[in-house]
Amino acid sequence: MTAQLDLPDLRRPLYGCMGLGGTWDTAPYTAADIAHAEVAVEAALAIGITTFDHADIYRKGKAESVFGELLARAPGLRDRVVLQTKCGIRQADGDHPGMYDLRGPTIVRRVEESLTRLRTDVLDVLLLHRPDPLADPAEIAGALTSLHRQGLVRRFGVSNMSAAQMAALQAHLDVPLVANQLEMSLASRDWVEAGVLLNTPAATENGFPHGTVEYCRANGVRIQAWGPLAQGRFTGPDTGDSPAARLVADLAKRKGTTPETILLWWLQRHPAGIAPVIGTSRAERILACRDAVGREPELTHEEWYELWVAARGVPLP
Repeated sequence: MTAQLDLPDLRRPLYGCMGLGGTWDTAPYTAADIAHAEVAVEAALAIGITTFDHADIYRKGKAESVFGELLARAPGLRDRVVLQTKCGIRQADGDHPGMYDLRGPTIVRRVEESLTRLRTDVLDVLLLHRPDPLADPAEIAGALTSLHRQGLVRRFGVSNMSAAQMAALQAHLDVPLVANQLEMSLASRDWVEAGVLLNTPAATENGFPHGTVEYCRANGVRIQAWGPLAQGRFTGPDTGDSPAARLVADLAKRKGTTPETILLWWLQRHPAGIAPVIGTSRAERILACRDAVGREPELTHEEWYELWVAARGVPLP
């Protein structure tokens, strides 16, 4: 029996496997790529992460394949983890442009391919990676329902979708959508600023769809934040000594934790119960996120706002 998605623990981080599997081309993965993935996965497990996030396009499918190698080499590992993957993006190939494809037969085929690469008989969660403007929600729901009835996928969610898009799909789907994965970090703040910029000139520059966070909260949809460490913008060697980076470092020192944890706590402190998807493949950075798994977010109301304003660089309206 495989591990179950712990829905009540909404803020628990996931590990994003996009960095595993070697190069972003069709070159075969190597023994070194497998070893690199093993170190990263062991670091994630060591700090208490049990949900691993994939996508069929990551490293041209090699991220899933390498993870499948790890599952095959470690009897019992599949029972300890929750496997989540995504489908819906078709990368450019020769004369064919990059596109989104959520046609029913495509979804089913991509799931079957992911199951083969991951060497498992069931996915715990399948996310639709990007909206497909040409897709019929009823056709999508039909494909998902078939996968669920066959026992190939336990739960479903979306990625990079608005409240209206989720509602349109849910209207045709008997099983509930359980997750929406969105870009969220101290650097990517449109999701939080959309709620306070109403009736200000800055609102015209904010493209985040209003009501999406609220829809997720009201309907039990777990919000997952991709890119939560902001590519090292506030913690790496090239922060430029920015006020936000200095504040992150200062708070980490005062609270006896790491700058990476402060960034994750900033997301987790939000009442929506945001779950960060930690995407680094460097073991030391994964381990630096330990307190985001094992401790409650220790940011006060004032400290949370101090981080927000420092990152904005200008006062709130």
